[in-house]
This record gives sequence, structure tokens and C-alpha cells, in this order.
Amino acid sequence: MKGSVHIIVQNERIKYEFVLRRNLTIIRGDSATGKTTLVDMIREYKSLGDESGVELFCEKECVVIEGNGWEKQLSDIAQSVVFVDEGNRFVSSAEFARFIQGTDNYYVLVTREGLSTLPYSVEEIYGIRSSGKYGGLKPLYHEIYQLYTDKVDTSELRPKKVVTEDSNAGYQFFASICNEIGIECVSAAGKSNICSELLKSKDEEIVVIADGAAFGSEIEKVLQVTGQKKQVVLYLPESFEWLIIVSGVLNDKEIRTMSEKWENYIESSQYFSWEQFFTDLLIKKSRGSYLEYNKKNLNKAYLTAAVKRKILKQVKWWKKRRE
Repeated sequence: MKGSVHIIVQNERIKYEFVLRRNLTIIRGDSATGKTTLVDMIREYKSLGDESGVELFCEKECVVIEGNGWEKQLSDIAQSVVFVDEGNRFVSSAEFARFIQGTDNYYVLVTREGLSTLPYSVEEIYGIRSSGKYGGLKPLYHEIYQLYTDKVDTSELRPKKVVTEDSNAGYQFFASICNEIGIECVSAAGKSNICSELLKSKDEEIVVIADGAAFGSEIEKVLQVTGQKKQVVLYLPESFEWLIIVSGVLNDKEIRTMSEKWENYIESSQYFSWEQFFTDLLIKKSRGSYLEYNKKNLNKAYLTAAVKRKILKQVKWWKKRRE
């Protein structure tokens, strides 16, 4: 499945309206914020139809799975939006991650905990809050909003150190430019190691660079650490490969068209994370050219002045530093 999916769920008292763009969407929040109510309404509609008093508008089938029989339930579902409420512990298991990888469904997971087994985007973590949009005796409108996008933008920080999640081409690129201007650059060798790398760092200005397309499970832990270190900011592009793609160095017409709505081109059954898609796309589009991409070892063509300049135009903290 690919493309955006618009969903409206409502009854005489409550209305939810939201759009899914990726295969994995996380809904967070404390008790009584309306998370479980959303899932309950979908379950009631599936069981009772119009008699439930719930209206569900979606071009895709919406289903709820739960309990010990989740594997059997999922094996019969395709091209659907699958909701799982909190309390179903299987969502945090490696078995669940393996099972849903390669399926052509979208998944909406209600949870208060980070799910380290799943590669979900920072941009697809949402909360629910009541809105006065309807007011009076009309239905209470529950707004679903992105939780973390306003917390990962860069500031005018001029860092003394850069920490990258990547230990391959992305690290090699940023290490090279940092070396030119005398900034330390270190690799955390994986997203789960970023917190420990920050904790052992001195009280200094630091930029953390990680792949936002699959960083969702780590964002809350990292923000807790950065809250203790006021001089740390996060830079979370989709991936290093995405940075290269959107920089325009390939000068590819198809890429320019795709970038208007990536979700229309990323098939969930083929790509568990958008990070994988951007890597494959860059490898395909650069093959046979002087910019041929290798994820393990950065092609030195990406360190030439003209190419490097185009890539760095996409990097906000770098632009601020150079001003």
C-alpha cells in the first residue's frame, strides 16, 4: 500500500479526522486523552455497522487486532489500516516486527512506550487533544497533532561537536566537513547509542544528526538527555541519502516529481522504513555516474566543492554557522 489515507471516525459526541502518510503511525498520550476511544469506535463500527452509531469514512478497510490470536488475525488482512490499542504487548515484540514487515497494510499503534523493534519516523508520532473547533452542542473534535516536529528543529547554535548516528557514508561526509573547520565529529555507531554518547560529552555545544525516518523509538530518550544539556540540538533529516537526493546534485526530473509527495511512491510491502527507500533510490539513480553511491564507503565525488555545497544548503545548522 502507498499514498496518503484520509480517515474520519465520528459519532454524535466525538469526531476524529486525520491523514496517514506512512506504514507506521504512533499515537501517544496519557490516560483520558481519547486514544482508546478512537480504537473502540472503530471496533464498534466493525462489529455493529450503522447500529453502532459510529460513522467511519476511509477508502481503505479499517480493522482492529488484539489478543493472543493477533498472528491469525493479521494473516487474513491486506490493503487495510490496522489499529492496535495499548495493552497489547505483542506490538513491542520482535515477532510482531518480523510479521508485519513486508505486509501491504498501514499500522496505527496506540502506545505510551517507545517501540525499539519498529523503524517509525519522528514525524509520525502523534498526540490527541480536544479542540474547540465545533463547540456548543456539536461533536467534540479530537485533533491529532505531531508531537515532536517542533522539538527537533535546529537553532543558531554554532557547535563545537557533531554526533552522528551513522558510521558509514553519512558519518564520513560530516566528519570531512567538520575536519575542515576544526569541529570534532564522532559516530555513535547506531541510534541506540546516541544517549550514552551525549551523556559522556562535556557541557559543550553539540549537534546530533540522525535519520529521522526511523528515529521515532529513540526521540523521547534523547530529548530527556538534551533537556539536561541545553546546548544540544537535533538535526533529523529523513536520512543522509535523502539529503543528497533533495539537494539536486543528481538533477533528475523524476526525483523532483516524486519529492512533491514521497508517500505516493513508497510501497509499504517493499519498504519497512522510508530510509530504505531513499537508499535504494539514490543507488539506482546514481548508478554508472561519477556520483555512484556506496553506503559503506562515501564516493569522494560527494566531497568535491560544488557537490558538497549543494548538499550543505539543505543543512540548517550548517547554514546558520556559515552566516
